[in-house]
Amino acid sequence: MVTAEKIVSLETAVNKRNQWKQSSEKVVFTNGCFDILHLGHVDYLEKARQLGNRLILGLNTDASIRRLKGKDRPMVAEHARARVIAALAFVDLVVLFEEDTPLCLIEQLRPDILVKGDDYTIENIVGAEFVISNGGSVETVPLVKGFSTTQLIEKIKSTC
Repeated sequence: MVTAEKIVSLETAVNKRNQWKQSSEKVVFTNGCFDILHLGHVDYLEKARQLGNRLILGLNTDASIRRLKGKDRPMVAEHARARVIAALAFVDLVVLFEEDTPLCLIEQLRPDILVKGDDYTIENIVGAEFVISNGGSVETVPLVKGFSTTQLIEKIKSTC
C-alpha cells in the first residue's frame, strides 16, 4: 500500500475498523502530535501495535497542536507528519483530528485497545472510560528515556 493511502478520513477508518472487527482482528488506537519523529515515537508505536492486529493513529492537526503547545509548534506540517507516520509498517491507518482531544475519534472507532505512554495513568487517558465501558482495554507502554520532541527542539535551539 502506498503510504498516502493509509491517511484516511474518519468515515473510511470506521469502515476499515468494522471490516477488521468482522475478521476478529484486535484494533489498537493511539494518538498524538508526533512532531519531529524520533526513536521514542517509533518504539512507542511499535509496542502499541504489538498489543493487537491493527493500529490506527489519531494525529493532531497543525491547528490543534498550536492550541495545545503554542504558536511555534508544530515544527513539521501535518501532511508531512502524516506521511512519515504512515510509512511505518506497523501503522495501519492515520486519521487527522482538529479537536484538542481524540475523544470523538475513540467514540467513533471503538478500539479494542486504547494505548498511551507510561507518562499517563489510565485515569488520565482521554477515552479510557468509554473504551472500558464498551468491553475494551486501556494499556500504557514504557517510553524510551531521553527522547522527547520538546527536548529535541530545545537542543536544536541551543546550538543555533
